Amino acid sequence: MRFLYYIALVLILLWLVGFLALDLGGLVHVLLVLAIISVLLRLIRGKRV
Repeated sequence: MRFLYYIALVLILLWLVGFLALDLGGLVHVLLVLAIISVLLRLIRGKRV
């Protein structure tokens, strides 16, 4: 289940690009929050990230 980790990593990179260059608005920040929540849920459940 490393797939969620890779999705989170991609979303964080997209957020950085949007934050620094493109100013995509609230969508990128929502995606970042979803990525962080998915990683935290995996940590809480005791699975490796």
